Amino acid sequence: MRGPQRIVCLTEEPTETLYALGEQARIVGISGFTVRPPRARKEKPKVSAFTSAKIGEILKLSPDFVIGFSDIQADIAQALIKQGIEVWISNHRSVAGIIDYVRRLGALVGASDRANHYADELQRGLDDIAAASARLPRRPKVYFEEWDEPRITGIQWVAELVRLAGGDDIFPERASESLAKNRILANDEDILARAPDIVFGSWCGKKFQPGKVAARPGWQDMPAVRDGELHEIKSPIILQPGPAALTEGVREIAAIIHAWAQRPG
Repeated sequence: MRGPQRIVCLTEEPTETLYALGEQARIVGISGFTVRPPRARKEKPKVSAFTSAKIGEILKLSPDFVIGFSDIQADIAQALIKQGIEVWISNHRSVAGIIDYVRRLGALVGASDRANHYADELQRGLDDIAAASARLPRRPKVYFEEWDEPRITGIQWVAELVRLAGGDDIFPERASESLAKNRILANDEDILARAPDIVFGSWCGKKFQPGKVAARPGWQDMPAVRDGELHEIKSPIILQPGPAALTEGVREIAAIIHAWAQRPG
């Protein structure tokens, strides 16, 4: 068996990918936020959150490789590197980046053929959704809310999946900002002015509350509120830059958009 033998996954997407590739035996520790696949929570010790980790517990596992995601985990990575641990922090933010991540992770564990097959399968699923979406009679304007106080709009891969599913993200200029602080909306005026037809809420681990959203001052006349198009997309299936977003996440978004598009305008 080539590649690292004792891997700690600081976020969910490497765990889900390694299980999909049949390489879960290599995983010795996971993030406490991991929900996919469900069996991982039962089988693997939980040693990290997103912005913090139990460094001592990780070291006890004697990992030969630790996988994390983004600048937000830079401090965790630094602490582990200082202890002589090899760390890979991926920083992909696009749909193409997620597909490539699957291929790269597979190569790292000596499972390139399976990873390439899986990545191709994920891409075919997206292509099928895109083809169906291209036939829709109309496209909704979509506001994706990643957090409510302050309002944070969706990251790049989310905006791309919304477009692929047949909608138009109303803040495309913000989606390219990798840092959440650069996707904060100073007030609701821009949202209201862009009059979204559908609002998706995914409050990063906190339950989305459509009633609370509908009651915001000035929102009553928004098309999405008027028509009852306020929908939760659970964060584990859309806010992780891994397979879940490209499968279950985008399918949920597409189902809602396609139903909207088929209604009388």
